[in-house]
Amino acid sequence: MTQDSTAQSENTGLSKRQLTALRTREDILEVAGHEFSEKGLAGARIDEIAEKTQTSKRMIYYHFGSKDGLYQAVLQRAYETIRNQEQAARFEDLSPEQALRAIIGHNFDYHFEHPDFVRLVMNENVHKGEHIAQIPGMRERNRTVIAALGAILKKGVDQGVFRDGIDPVDLHMTISALSFYNVSNRYTFRQNFGVDFAESAQKARRRVQIIDCVLRWVKAG
Repeated sequence: MTQDSTAQSENTGLSKRQLTALRTREDILEVAGHEFSEKGLAGARIDEIAEKTQTSKRMIYYHFGSKDGLYQAVLQRAYETIRNQEQAARFEDLSPEQALRAIIGHNFDYHFEHPDFVRLVMNENVHKGEHIAQIPGMRERNRTVIAALGAILKKGVDQGVFRDGIDPVDLHMTISALSFYNVSNRYTFRQNFGVDFAESAQKARRRVQIIDCVLRWVKAG
């Protein structure tokens, strides 16, 4: 065991074998996430995922049980990543307007920087959400963003800066939809209108527009 491996084992309380298994699992999820996002559940092949992770089909099935099990684990990881980042940032601790600007900006940036996440969500909608519905605790896990938005809205209403009566689910839906579109429709929009959302100036301009649009909707007066 190397010095780094020894230190990591001591910090986590895990053995070298357990750490290796965790790293293998994460490598599989990373590669599988890209494969599923590019090819969908039907098109992605376990053989290719095994080859790209330098592991075996047997090892993948050991960790995830089946192709569907791997796909569900990829979905769970994708959603947990954005939810964990939101919770760690504690946007609700900021002033109401700063908090909302920050959470909208984070949502926009996350979608833009993780196109695989957008494609995974699109693919799962093709399947009418049947796989995500089978992931235990997924609905409750995703409710954390609603709770954070609810706290931000309440603080804003209490301070007289936001208007009353806005549903945090509606707010989340609006933020997600505006952020999602810039990735999901990038290529068709560019072909139809000559606007490339990935161009740096266009991206920065669109980010400001979305933040201002949502803020104007929720502001009092």
